[in-house]
Amino acid sequence: MFREIRPAIVVMLALTVLTGLAYPLAMTGIAQAVFPHQANGSLVERDGHVIGSALIGQSFAGERYFHSRPSATTDADPNDATKTIPAPYEAANSSGSNLAPTAKALVDRVGADVGKLKAEAAGAPIPGDLVTTSASGLDPDISPAAALFQVRRVAVARGLPEERVRALVERSVAGRLFGLIGESHVNVLALNLALDALK
Repeated sequence: MFREIRPAIVVMLALTVLTGLAYPLAMTGIAQAVFPHQANGSLVERDGHVIGSALIGQSFAGERYFHSRPSATTDADPNDATKTIPAPYEAANSSGSNLAPTAKALVDRVGADVGKLKAEAAGAPIPGDLVTTSASGLDPDISPAAALFQVRRVAVARGLPEERVRALVERSVAGRLFGLIGESHVNVLALNLALDALK
């Protein structure tokens, strides 16, 4: 009987070593050699301290910064493990809200966000990504329209000319990959770091 089962055991062990050890180690080694920054999480440093990742969005509060798109990620409620609480950009719990378009919670949240944005720039059309969450809840980018929508607020809060802030946004726009893949976008963390660097 062992003679019949022996080939299956050998194949299982060989595939385990090949696909479970050799392949992952080879890919990790190649990634570290060819793309070390990306392989280590695309971390962003300022003054020698890691302040975030170019791949994961962050909440920016206050009028002085460009704001990211909303995040629907949640975390366990520390007071009741059976419930969750909002935890924007919780990378350990990447997800969308999964709320239907008619869900009262979604309608109320979007309505409140639209109200705030209307007060910020009366009469200007509100870009959809400033009131909708992404599927992952961790999107680090916003559309150029969403960044330009916020120029006036940021310029006023920082005492800068609008034209200067608008030019910074326009320089921060990343185009489509190879001119074909994806959409033009602005990385909010990179934009806010460039904003802090303005004199």
